[in-house]
Amino acid sequence: MIDRADSGLVHDLHPSPNIDERVCGAPPRLLILHYTGMKTCVRAIDWLSRRESKVSCHYVIDCDGRITQMVAETQRAWHAGVSYWQGITDVNSASIGIEIHNPGHDDGYPEFPEPQMRAVRDLGLDIVARWKIPAGGVLGHSDVAPARKMDPGEKFDWHWLAQAGVGTWVEPEPVGPLIGAVSDAMGADEIARAQRMMLAYGYGLAITGQNDKQSRTVVRAFQRHFRPARVDGLVDHSTIVTLERLLTDAGISKAEASDLQSSSMTVSS
Repeated sequence: MIDRADSGLVHDLHPSPNIDERVCGAPPRLLILHYTGMKTCVRAIDWLSRRESKVSCHYVIDCDGRITQMVAETQRAWHAGVSYWQGITDVNSASIGIEIHNPGHDDGYPEFPEPQMRAVRDLGLDIVARWKIPAGGVLGHSDVAPARKMDPGEKFDWHWLAQAGVGTWVEPEPVGPLIGAVSDAMGADEIARAQRMMLAYGYGLAITGQNDKQSRTVVRAFQRHFRPARVDGLVDHSTIVTLERLLTDAGISKAEASDLQSSSMTVSS
């Protein structure tokens, strides 16, 4: 149980019993951002602190920017669930999780207010500096569990956060007219190329060259984070060009991406 805050930005401590040790004692190298998906932050904190919920997180940030710590950063919180990133299947052991209060897509999905975003920025800067988490390691829950989660979603301002020093961003290619099904817009080779680029960046999927369910699911997750102007799961020109820019920014060559065949971990169901 936590008895002191890891950051001077914390306003309250509310320990959760849903914790264990990080596997192999490895330091966190990912920062995962969520939304609470509940009507009030008080209810979210209460649920995260109940043993029967079997979920927890390191921090919760309310709409007014108030920060509550629930799990010590050295411990493993249960926030990511079945998830995958860059070969990591135990994302909980490799990450710190922040729940940002927002009722979510099923309950109106309001904008994230400025005081809350400033608190996300300040706490994020503090965490990534202390643990030396790279910009590419700041992710959404939907990035690591695209088949199950949509949070924090397309209204979350990843661009602003990256400009402030938390996470990464590239200018997305403007969306063009909607042509229809991806199989009409792009051929199998282009779909497979997009799948390889997403796999090279970190997403978990099989390279099929098809507009199948797992491909649409992962493409939507990518779009929610990096091309939020239209979240439709279609591999279009905008998605491909944005992916190319992201890989270039991450220092991943086209040759490295084209060599990839498939991931042993497909998206979770």
